[in-house]
Amino acid sequence: MITLQRTCITILLMTIITGCASLPETVEHTTSPLAKPTTSKLSEIVNHSRPQQSKSSESAFILQQSGWDALSQRIALIESANHNIDIQYYIWNEDTSGNYLASRLIAAAKRGVHVRILLDDFNLSNRDALLATIDNHPNIEIRVYNPIPSRNGVMKLVNVTTNFSRLNRRMHNKSFTVDGVLSVVGGRNIGDEYFDLSNEVNFNDRDVLVAGKVVDEIQDSFLQYWDGPWSYPISLISNKTSTNLTTLETAPIPHYQHYPNLPEGKESSNTLLTNVINKLIWGKAHYTSDSPITADVRESDKPKATARLLAKLAQQSKQQILIESAYLIFDDRQLKALQKLTDKGIQIKILTNSMASNDLITNHSGYAGRRTDMLEHGIQLFELKPETKLCIESTRDQSKCMPIAHYGLHAKSAVYDRKIATIGSFNYNLRSTYLNTEAVLVIENQHIAEALATSIEQAMQEENSWRLALHDEKPRWYSGDKTWDSEPETGKWQRFNSYLLQLLPIEKYL
Repeated sequence: MITLQRTCITILLMTIITGCASLPETVEHTTSPLAKPTTSKLSEIVNHSRPQQSKSSESAFILQQSGWDALSQRIALIESANHNIDIQYYIWNEDTSGNYLASRLIAAAKRGVHVRILLDDFNLSNRDALLATIDNHPNIEIRVYNPIPSRNGVMKLVNVTTNFSRLNRRMHNKSFTVDGVLSVVGGRNIGDEYFDLSNEVNFNDRDVLVAGKVVDEIQDSFLQYWDGPWSYPISLISNKTSTNLTTLETAPIPHYQHYPNLPEGKESSNTLLTNVINKLIWGKAHYTSDSPITADVRESDKPKATARLLAKLAQQSKQQILIESAYLIFDDRQLKALQKLTDKGIQIKILTNSMASNDLITNHSGYAGRRTDMLEHGIQLFELKPETKLCIESTRDQSKCMPIAHYGLHAKSAVYDRKIATIGSFNYNLRSTYLNTEAVLVIENQHIAEALATSIEQAMQEENSWRLALHDEKPRWYSGDKTWDSEPETGKWQRFNSYLLQLLPIEKYL
């Protein structure tokens, strides 16, 4: 009797689990990439500003240093679009900036622009119906990368735990391409905290606006994901409709206290972009992204393409490597390779979050567990102070900074020998190395490399960061004439939680 009951319960549970997993394992797409327009307003602006001596194989770039730069240029690109907009993001928040950008995309679609949006599923948070409603517009297509079959409740958790090998693989790439002419790539997701607009937390982040040959590489990468077998049309996931669309379409424009008004309409957008594009620096660049799906999803011990690229750049360095990374974890293999570089006299300086500035104690615990190893291997470490002056310099608004709002690092950049710069979605941790898909823009231009190096080194200064060094084989924090033997500006409970998490075998998943 007991055996029969157990059998019935097992069958019932399996029925529930398989019944909720209603999505197909993969999706086949009819690949029909949009033809690249021969001309557009954006191509006219870029061609007009292009130096006569520049080569057809060259690209152009300008750093987006502040949240205002990043948001105003995205808005202007949408308003100036004539043909198509292709967007790929890990996170798109339903907040002031996220809703306003969505409203402008809907308006662009209404005037005939074809909009394609690819979002990772992990942070969609019950917005299926809203996305499906937006997708109903004939000029808008929305796809979701690697969706969890069960969308709500306990069964969503069951799906994740029973298919962890696959659902742990997330698309972390970020790109924003308009008319095949201009792209924005880098570390920012879409949300107030990435654009210096949040009242709760803001991030020091970095993107780059690019034009020229490298835009074709970014577009090719987008299409590889868009037509990939793990990219599901939102219509497969949800057939519900949302009543929030009207509210979204009339979303108010975000406002900054001490920056110019954000562009509204074509005229102000074209003016802004003309001024920005005239400052573009032309040179050599290339874009690398990981494959959207691996041959064996269970294989998680082999560094992916972006990780191999960054390792190669490090191995080719002769003097100095500067890195800024929100989350930082190296394993034994990577530490051994870095030790060979420091033994040659190559200076490796890395800026990351302190426990006080990190938004995720779990991620910080992985770094803290490896911190002594990094220092022993000759790496110079700097941890961002939450009250850094960088916040006021970027936001121009004390209400967006400590002690009112939390401030941390989200940028993912590096400079090699002050000649080569990399900007992208890649955190220097094990999740980016082995699990997530990532993308990196490599800029071989000394002017850009020097500007980025100066920015990173400024963030490492004592008014912005604590410097770490070993003292009696333990890490110690320094700032001016002050020192700390434990994490500055943190409580015992935070440090205890970090210690407990270090005991768990979760280093690769942080």
